[in-house]
Amino acid sequence: MTAHNATDHGPADADAPFFSARLTPYRSLGPRGFLVLMLAVGFMCLVSGVLFLVIGAWPVFWFFGLDILIVYVAFRLNYASAKAFEEVHVSVSDVHVVRVSARGRTQEFHLNPLWARLHVTRLEDEGVVEMKLVSHGRAVDLGGFLNPPDRESFAEALAKALATARRGGPDALAAPT
Repeated sequence: MTAHNATDHGPADADAPFFSARLTPYRSLGPRGFLVLMLAVGFMCLVSGVLFLVIGAWPVFWFFGLDILIVYVAFRLNYASAKAFEEVHVSVSDVHVVRVSARGRTQEFHLNPLWARLHVTRLEDEGVVEMKLVSHGRAVDLGGFLNPPDRESFAEALAKALATARRGGPDALAAPT
C-alpha cells in the first residue's frame, strides 16, 4: 500500500489523486521455498513408496506419486490466485477502485468522495474482517484477500484519505482561513 501527495497544485493537477494504494495478496512461500518444499515432499514420498515397494505393496508406490502431484498443483493454483490485485485512488472529486482478478478480468468503480462511506466490520478476536465502500446503495468490497492487520492499516489510511477529500483535499489544510 502506498500513499503520496501531489506537489504541483496547478489547475491541470486539481483532480490528481492524493492517495493511491495497491492491495495484493500475501504469499509467504517464495520460489526457493516452494522448491525446497517440493524436494522434501518428493523425498519423503519416494522413501515411503520404496518401503512399500520392497514389502510387496507396489500399488501404494503410485499413490505417493499422486501425493506429489496434488501438492504441486495446489501450490500452482495458489500462486496463480496471487496475481489478483486492487487499486484505490482518491482525489477531491473521485474515488476510483480498480479490481483485477487472477485471470485478468478488470472491474472499475467510481464513487463520489463526498458520498462514499467506508464500512468496516470488526470482530473482537480477529480485528477487521470486512471493508466496503458504500455510496448511493452500491457497495464495493475491498481487500478481501488481506489479513486482518493489513485490513486495519488500510482502513485507517483510506478513512483519512476520504476525510481529506471531503475537506477539499490536502491543499485545504494548508490554506489560511
